[in-house]
Amino acid sequence: MELLLGHPENVRTAQLASPKPASSSTNLPVVEENAADDEVASLYHHFRTHFGRADVPGILKCFATHPPILKHMMELSGRLIFTDGHLTRRHKEMIATLVSSQNACAYCVDSHSFALRMNGGSAETLCAIQQNDLHSPALTSAEQTLLAFVAKVNTSSHEIARSDIEALHKAGWNDLTISEAIHVAALFATFNRVVNAFGLPSQGLLAMYERASDPNDESVRSRTIRPKTT
Repeated sequence: MELLLGHPENVRTAQLASPKPASSSTNLPVVEENAADDEVASLYHHFRTHFGRADVPGILKCFATHPPILKHMMELSGRLIFTDGHLTRRHKEMIATLVSSQNACAYCVDSHSFALRMNGGSAETLCAIQQNDLHSPALTSAEQTLLAFVAKVNTSSHEIARSDIEALHKAGWNDLTISEAIHVAALFATFNRVVNAFGLPSQGLLAMYERASDPNDESVRSRTIRPKTT
């Protein structure tokens, strides 16, 4: 997780987070920073220090209702999601955005659409993923195959067969990249359900990024679906 300190994405998030995005949930209370006990406050401090962000994301405040889960999820996310592994960070953000879109999680779609753009994803690629257009020319043939598999993991994992794995191999993915894709997809399915059940609103990061990056380019924004804030 130390590798994330000063990462351009986190610097950009801090720059965009003024005014500070809403984090309070609408269904269940989360643990706000001013109400955190010593254990949670220490974990929040660890996050801010190691991720280089002044604010604590709302999803962590959901997990803070059970501090051992918060600690575990921070470590798991740092090691699996927010770094290159067998898959690149960009491919992980593609998976996160697709799964979150399929699960209608506005908070996660917004956060990871922003992260995808910050990690080299084009507006066309983002729009294709948000629209579930997995045959889009904005995606490579290998990415189309991978994302189609990820969609199946998310929506009908019980139907996955050896033939699906063989198709991925043929597209150039090996067992380790496939395994990591499954882990990332399954983790985001969990994140989406937690966020939606708590009622966490979108932070509006993607819209702020687009306004700051392309203030006069409506064509870029028109190709991107921006999750609504509440």
